Amino acid sequence: MSTTTDNTTIVRNYIILAATVMFATMGLTDTFLAPTRTGQQNRLNTYGQVVSAGLVVYGQQLGR
Repeated sequence: MSTTTDNTTIVRNYIILAATVMFATMGLTDTFLAPTRTGQQNRLNTYGQVVSAGLVVYGQQLGR
């Protein structure tokens, strides 16, 4: 009787773990491949270029 209960518990826990990993993986994939994140990355890249250009101009002004 105890063996059946132990096996049932093990199978139940395995199913819960597998479902949790599957949903977490799907959520992470959606997070990293979302179109809004891609747009955000483009804005950050553009912002970085603007800041770099500003620092170069500032450095040139200091050198004069």
